[in-house]
Amino acid sequence: MKSIAIISASVRQGRKSHRVALYLKHLIEEKQIGIVQMLDLMEYNFPIFDERLINQKAPLDKTLDFVSKFKLCDGIIIVTPEYNGGYPGALKNVIDVLVEEWKHKPVGLSTVSGGQFGGVQSITSLQFNLWKIIAFVSTTPFIVANIDKTFNEKGIPIFKEETEKRALAFLDELIWCIQRI
Repeated sequence: MKSIAIISASVRQGRKSHRVALYLKHLIEEKQIGIVQMLDLMEYNFPIFDERLINQKAPLDKTLDFVSKFKLCDGIIIVTPEYNGGYPGALKNVIDVLVEEWKHKPVGLSTVSGGQFGGVQSITSLQFNLWKIIAFVSTTPFIVANIDKTFNEKGIPIFKEETEKRALAFLDELIWCIQRI
């Protein structure tokens, strides 16, 4: 069984994208698709990027814990909100700190917004940054629009059947990528 880490990228109070991270974790476990490790950036509270991990003289214990879990997984799912057409600085920070660790890592992208477009504007810049560090980005994103109308606070979808169909297609593509690496 494949090991999948889910990076929940929002560190805001009252965040809503975390609902989707919880949903994907539950779905992967329920369908026995893989073993899931939640890497919640709110819990890790990374310091602002000042140097890549490889060059840090005394990395924080939390950073080393994150990296050890990150390295052990076969693939990554990033669940991110869209902020002003982009993705959160906390996520950019993690991408920049762990450049070497991203190399050839299969990554599935899930974008979330309160509006009708589901965060699609953030995908372009996120994909570009991941490609620059040679991550293997899946071509099938899981886009969630109107988060308040589609998921409750516990990560349960309002439209279960439709949501599960899209989520399983997203996960199938990620597993395909994992098996090719």
